[in-house]
Amino acid sequence: MSVKSQIKDISLAPEGERKIAWVMEHMPVLNRLKREYESEKPLKGHTVAMCLHLEAKTAYLARVIKSWGAEVVACASNPLSTQDDVVAALAAGGISVFAVHGSDEEDYFRYLNMALDFNPHLLIDDGGDMVTILHSERSEQAREIIGGCEETTTGLKRLRALEDEGLLEFPMIAVNDALCKYLFDNRYGTGQSVWDGINRATNLVVGGKTAVVVGYGWCGKGVALRAKGLGARVIVCEVDAVRANEAMMDGYMVMPLSEAAALGDYFITVTGNKGVIRGEHFQRMKDGAILANAGHFDVEINKNDLMSLSREVQEVREGIQQFSLKNGGKLYLLAEGRLVNLASGDGHPAEIMDLSFAIQGLSTLHLLNNPGMPNKVHPVPLEIDELVAKTRLDCLGVGIDTLSPEQEEYLSSW
Repeated sequence: MSVKSQIKDISLAPEGERKIAWVMEHMPVLNRLKREYESEKPLKGHTVAMCLHLEAKTAYLARVIKSWGAEVVACASNPLSTQDDVVAALAAGGISVFAVHGSDEEDYFRYLNMALDFNPHLLIDDGGDMVTILHSERSEQAREIIGGCEETTTGLKRLRALEDEGLLEFPMIAVNDALCKYLFDNRYGTGQSVWDGINRATNLVVGGKTAVVVGYGWCGKGVALRAKGLGARVIVCEVDAVRANEAMMDGYMVMPLSEAAALGDYFITVTGNKGVIRGEHFQRMKDGAILANAGHFDVEINKNDLMSLSREVQEVREGIQQFSLKNGGKLYLLAEGRLVNLASGDGHPAEIMDLSFAIQGLSTLHLLNNPGMPNKVHPVPLEIDELVAKTRLDCLGVGIDTLSPEQEEYLSSW
C-alpha cells in the first residue's frame, strides 16, 4: 500500500496510549479473550476493516483483533467522534488508520475508500456506511468479502433493506441485536453517555427541568431513565403505540412532539429516522431550549429548518451553536446535531463496551469458522451471548445458581 495511514499528528500518540491503557483496565472480558486467542492467531492471513467511532475503547478492540493475527485497517464512522490522539496511538502501534477529527464529508468517504483499498476479508461496521459503499460503488469487491458485523440499530435497518431487496452480497451478523449488546450498550451505555455529553457541553443543571426524549427504543429507555435519575421531568414522544404504553407505565408523560415542543428544556432524539424535530417544533420551543441527538446520523434534527428560521448562528461555547431566531428567541444545538455522547463526550463506559466488543470479536471468529453462511443478516449465536455474560460474571467474581437435573427435566417436560 502506498499510504499506510492518514491522521492528524503522530506526536499525539503518547496521550492516546494513556487513554487506551485506562480502558484496558476496565474491559476484563476482552482482556480474557485476547489472552485466549493471541497464541492461536485464528485470524492470521486475513484483513479486518473496522469502521467505528475511533476512541479508546474501539482502539483496544482493534488491538485485540490484531493480536489474533489479523491485519487491521480502521476508519471513522463519525468525524466528530474521532479522537486524534487515540488514532495516532493506533498508527504508532502498526494499525493502518484513516481518520481526522472534524473531517468534512468528502474526506470522510475518501478515508472509507482508502480503508477498503486494503481488500479486507472481514468487516466490523457501525452505521452501515462501509457496507453501503461496497454495494453501491465497489460491487466487485463486495463479492470477495467473507462477512461482517454491524454494531448499530441504524446500520441494521440499512442491511435489512438490502436483504429484503435480495441485494446483500455477503453475510452480516446483527451484533446490535445480541442480548449482551442492546440490553446493556443501548440502554445503560446510551443513557449514561448521552447525559455525560450534554453535561460536559453545557455545564447546566438537569434537575427540575423538562427533558423530552423522542423515541423509546432501548436507547430512548436509557436516556429517559438517566434523565429521571438526574431529577428531570421526562416526556416521551413516540410513533409506536406499544412503546408509548410502555413509557407511560415506566412513569413518563407521553404526548405528540407538537405538544411537547412548548414544554421542553432539553430535547434528545433517539429514533434513527430523519426530520424528527422540524420547523413547526422549533417555532413552539422555549427561549433557550437545548437540542441534542443520540441517533447515529445527524438527520434527526432538521438543521435546514433551524437555519431558515434563524437570523444569526454563532458558536457560544465549544460544541454549542446558538441559533438566534427571527422571532426573538434562541435555541442551542449541541455537537452539530451529531451523536452527542461521542462528539461531546467519550461515548459509552468501558465496562459496557467490554460486552459489546466481546460480541464483535467472537462474531468475527464465527464468520471465519462457518464459511458458506447465506447472504443474510444473521443473529448472534446464543452461545456467544451466554459465553460473554458468564465470562463477565466470572471476571467480577460473581456466582449464580444452576438448575438441578430434576429442575431441568421439569422445565422441559409438558
